[in-house]
Amino acid sequence: MHDGALFPEPLEAKPHHLGHRERLRERAVRGGLSALPDYELLELFLFRSQPQGDVKPIAKALLTRFGSLSGVIGASLPELTSVKAEDSRGRAKGLGRETALDLMSLQELSRRVLADPVRRRTVISSWAALLDYVRVALQHESREQFRVLFLDKKNQLIADEVMGHGTVDHAPVYPREVIKRSLELSACAVILVHNHPSGDPTPSQADIDMTRQVVEAGRVLKIVVHDHLVVGSQGVASFRNLGLI
Repeated sequence: MHDGALFPEPLEAKPHHLGHRERLRERAVRGGLSALPDYELLELFLFRSQPQGDVKPIAKALLTRFGSLSGVIGASLPELTSVKAEDSRGRAKGLGRETALDLMSLQELSRRVLADPVRRRTVISSWAALLDYVRVALQHESREQFRVLFLDKKNQLIADEVMGHGTVDHAPVYPREVIKRSLELSACAVILVHNHPSGDPTPSQADIDMTRQVVEAGRVLKIVVHDHLVVGSQGVASFRNLGLI
């Protein structure tokens, strides 16, 4: 007989992700967050919401599904919670509501940060900041949304309001409501903004017709329509730059 002490039972293999969190945090400290690839940056964030387990598979699955970090944080609650990935034991796991809400909060934080320079400066003279702002607000919306930026006589932002939600291809907009709200806010000018969930920001004929109605209604009351921006994942189209206003 063999002495059991001479032939110990083989040790169970440890999951490969053990120690990964600390190693990743250490690399982030040493090299800076900007040095991390997107999936590892997303992992770091998910560590807070999911204190146990391997989050690398779900981080990679999110990026695959939505295409980019901006796509991930712009996704809706149902979209985020529908994503699944196999963990180290081959089990399909996904995001809970709490983690999904944490990710969604990142978009709102980004939107508010980018809104600061738009609010503090003349909108027309901070065009790059405005474009960054509308991209974050609308580029990854899965439904069409119509917003209006109301401006004072110095072209500074009074309010940014959502005035309509639609399906993926139509947002009901009423020019009369835009002008009515402009009068309520004592706005002298507006910038219209909406998104195309298809990704192509090219204005449709319906977009053009609606914009002309708002322009005509505003002209009577001396409310100027500076522009209509159409936001898509492929870019932002400006009616003014296209000669449509």
